[in-house]
Amino acid sequence: MDKKPVRLIGIIQCDFAKERCSGFGCVNSFTNRIDGFTAYEGDAGVMAVPFNCGGCPGRRIARTAAHLIKRAKKKADIEKDEIVIHLSSCMVTDNGHYPPCPHLDYIEKILKRKGLKVRKGSYKSKTAQKRRDEGLYDSLNRDCD
Repeated sequence: MDKKPVRLIGIIQCDFAKERCSGFGCVNSFTNRIDGFTAYEGDAGVMAVPFNCGGCPGRRIARTAAHLIKRAKKKADIEKDEIVIHLSSCMVTDNGHYPPCPHLDYIEKILKRKGLKVRKGSYKSKTAQKRRDEGLYDSLNRDCD
């Protein structure tokens, strides 16, 4: 059986970080296929859908993932196995917003129970990397795939 191509990427962003962040870095990285999205280089037909977790401990994840799966199938004939969820860098790294999300394992478990593939990382901030190099932030413990 052939592996289906990725047709839709969900980008989950931290609800608290979204109070400060527009999400531009994540969407820009996706659009330009850089940072956490280099694996999709040349895939022009891939759609990105950013959304937030809904607050700790990922309150909205199950409902939003179910809605995304249903709407993708109904509106664009995209199957669940053609969807990849990226946990944004604000969730998986020590950065200018917060330390990594303490609920990552729980959130990942929910997404996998929904049958979705999960990858970690989106935008790689040069400022955050500089602060890691200076020892102000923890080193990347969950780098972009």
